[in-house]
Amino acid sequence: MGKIQFQCDYNEGCAPQIMQRLVETNLEQNIGYGEDPHCEHARELIRKVCQVPEADVHFLVGGTQANATIISSILRPYQGVIASTTGHIAVHETGAIEHSGHKVLTLPATNGKITAEQIEKCLFDHYHEDGPEHAVQPAMVYISYPTEYGTLYTKQELTDIHKVCREYQIPLFVDGARLGYGLASKESDITLPELSKLADVFYLGGTKQGALFGEAVVITNSALKRDFRYFIKQGGGMLAKGRLLGIQYEELMQNDLYLTLARHANKQADRIREALLKKGYKMAVPSPTNQQFFVLPNDHLKKLEEKYVLGIWGVADANHTIVRFCTSWATKEENIDKLIKDIQELQEVKQ
Repeated sequence: MGKIQFQCDYNEGCAPQIMQRLVETNLEQNIGYGEDPHCEHARELIRKVCQVPEADVHFLVGGTQANATIISSILRPYQGVIASTTGHIAVHETGAIEHSGHKVLTLPATNGKITAEQIEKCLFDHYHEDGPEHAVQPAMVYISYPTEYGTLYTKQELTDIHKVCREYQIPLFVDGARLGYGLASKESDITLPELSKLADVFYLGGTKQGALFGEAVVITNSALKRDFRYFIKQGGGMLAKGRLLGIQYEELMQNDLYLTLARHANKQADRIREALLKKGYKMAVPSPTNQQFFVLPNDHLKKLEEKYVLGIWGVADANHTIVRFCTSWATKEENIDKLIKDIQELQEVKQ
């Protein structure tokens, strides 16, 4: 039997409800490229749950593809996107944004987050340079909810960022690859309809939240809607069998499945966090979602790695490593029980 995996949230296939529906519809004949009845129904469901009846909804296969397509569709050749130094587009997408011809303009992050004040200063400084046209123009803001460290922006923080974006007339783009895990967190103070009113474009992640694959891009700003399907096709993101995306989001958006799956992952992550804190380990980042970051002695990590696959997030010092424990919509409670038992049996933590 292989090791139990806690290194990411997309190790498993898909929610049983989705698999069942895919089997049931397997031999249906449908028009391709996302223009089938399943995709249309899924769009209606997403607009309803987001309370944005006029939004455009498009389905792409993965997060990097969604990020690159959205950003390249918005920016002019001389423009760049503001993001945190830890933002996914800055560190985990192999320069996909730069490959499309746009610079990622990074700002220092605190626990994965950037502030409205930082963004405003970046924009103010650019336009008050002597000859701003000699530098890449900051023309949109990218943030993740939750962040890459599992942390959450408050509604006030998002409102403040939105205000700065309105002042400078640039769009706010929210990467929602793990959106459900954020919204389902007990510490979240924002709803999906509220987020929909603050973001010009965002997506409801499926790949990491119960789907086989897929991200549902929601465009609320009318100025960004035109010709988006051309950008999808040109970037290789238009799935011929688009119904496979629509069917999955039909299921995710009904009966509260999207958030129910996310709540399960967060609950299991809470159990891991409580066990690690009780043992005496220090949190690297205070995350209220499905990603937990702790500093572990290297010998303890080595012992756990005999049974578990964990995410290595960095070196804390010569004797300690920052480790990510990541749960998913499908994490088994019995696997959490085993992990907690093995944590408890480790030798005492030396401060």
